[in-house]
Amino acid sequence: MLNRKLSVAPMMDWTDRFDRSFLRLISRHSLLYTEMVTTGAIIHGDRDKLLGFEDREHPVACQLGGSNPADLATCAKVVEDYGYMEVNLNVGCPSDRVQSGKFGACLMAEPDLVAECISAMGNVVDIPVTVKSRIGIDDKDSYEELHAFIKTVADAGCNHFIIHARKAILQGLSPKENRTIPPLKYDFAHRIKEDFPQLEIAINGGIQNLDEAKVQLEKMDGVMIGRAAYQTPYILAEADRLIFDDLQAPIKTRHEILREFVPYVARQVHDNHVPLNHITRHILGIFASQPGGKQFRRYLSENAYQKGSDERVLEQAIALVPEDIKSDGATSSL
Repeated sequence: MLNRKLSVAPMMDWTDRFDRSFLRLISRHSLLYTEMVTTGAIIHGDRDKLLGFEDREHPVACQLGGSNPADLATCAKVVEDYGYMEVNLNVGCPSDRVQSGKFGACLMAEPDLVAECISAMGNVVDIPVTVKSRIGIDDKDSYEELHAFIKTVADAGCNHFIIHARKAILQGLSPKENRTIPPLKYDFAHRIKEDFPQLEIAINGGIQNLDEAKVQLEKMDGVMIGRAAYQTPYILAEADRLIFDDLQAPIKTRHEILREFVPYVARQVHDNHVPLNHITRHILGIFASQPGGKQFRRYLSENAYQKGSDERVLEQAIALVPEDIKSDGATSSL
């Protein structure tokens, strides 16, 4: 059974296989998600490129975008066959492209359709089928409407919901603005958990570190961290001990994490011909707020994109940062 006490949110253009492999060196147990993958891309595109991943990334889940029950069922089975441990339906993304495809946050206005999608997916897979939603959209933002949405979808077989505790405004705000302007209403998610104690409910939105996650876990089954886990990934350094109670899990220094990452980078660059900057763009935040962090980021930004760049560029960037002390700073608020 998946332990979803802490997860890293699916984030477009961010949580690809390279980022997940990096984050897995920081936390063994945090559940990681793919970027959202549309049903059309899976049905018509390069599945290995879209869905391929390494065992080192586990536990890992896949998020799908779509609204056609038959297509979602087909793709959920493909996801399961690729070895993912969960398939998640996106009912929270507010982008124009997503709306034009009739999926994402706009589906909150159609709970019966979401229920049909969940039922179709659940009928063909044995892995959990979950939903990530907002608390509402536009003027459909009352607690009663959220409650009705959760009930309808749960009755179709969904037992796990991740609730981004902001509503989405589909007209007039960009996706970036939708992540910050609508106010957070954690109490909506808390009430959902109180009203549906039999369901597993995780909360997402604005959570910056493990201290805040632990506060939320007093009321919720799980916490999902988004941008903070990407932009300042070292906040996950103590997750295995503090969140998952794995007291034997090592708390690695930033340098140790990066040195472990170097062989992976070398393999991707030399064997798979991946441009170095496609990988190193995900690690720029590892030394956030640390002495030498700006030099590290600058060196990678200026050199990783150049033709022929390989793991030596990363090693040279690491050498620019003073060695961190073993017990210095793997604190939950970093």
